[in-house]
This record gives sequence, C-alpha cells and structure tokens, in this order.
Amino acid sequence: VQLQASGGGLVQPGGSLRLSCAASGSISSINGMGWYRQVLGKQRELVASITSGGSTDYADSVKGRFTISRDNAKNTVYLQMNSLKPEDTAVYYCKADGVREVSRPWLRLNYWGQGTLVTVSS
Repeated sequence: VQLQASGGGLVQPGGSLRLSCAASGSISSINGMGWYRQVLGKQRELVASITSGGSTDYADSVKGRFTISRDNAKNTVYLQMNSLKPEDTAVYYCKADGVREVSRPWLRLNYWGQGTLVTVSS
C-alpha cells in the first residue's frame, strides 16, 4: 500500500490550495484518513481527520478555513484549504488508519504519505 500526496505549493496569504492523497494497492477498506502537518523543529500535529462514515474533526487553528473530504471508492482524501495564513506553512502529510488489504484480511495497518510542502508567503 502506498499513499501519494499532491497539491502543495506556494500561495499568497488569503489564498487557497487543495491537497489530495490517493492510497493505492490491493485495499479492501480504510478506516480513518487524515492530514497532519509539521514545521521544522516541531512535532507533527493533526490538522483534520475523517472517518469512513464521513465524520470529521479539525484542529482549532483551521476550523472554518479547511475542509476535509474523502472518496471511498477511490481511496482518496482531500484537504481544501482556504484563507491561508503564513502560519499554515508546513509539510503536510496524509495518513490512512486501519487499512485492510485483500491479501491479508486479518491485518489492519496504518500508512503515511510522503509529505507535500505548503508555503504561504507574499
């Protein structure tokens, strides 16, 4: 199983970006999916998460600005980021929790994507 994140880049304050993360492999189901971010020298923090049923949770710092969604048929999670601020600058990582593979149905594993850089600057 691999997670491929995309959509990062440079954006001005107040701008928008949309991140995508697609999980590939022989996947039969995924429980939760989420986005985390990390600034150099700081701990990785949860930005937003979404369950397989669509329940969402957000860090207080992004509530009202970011929206997480997922397409279960495509094993893909998205993060729409609006009204971006310089303090949103970080490497963003996606995560898939409780991944069940067709070949190993007795296992549920967690996977991380490779990270995509978001820079908010004028």
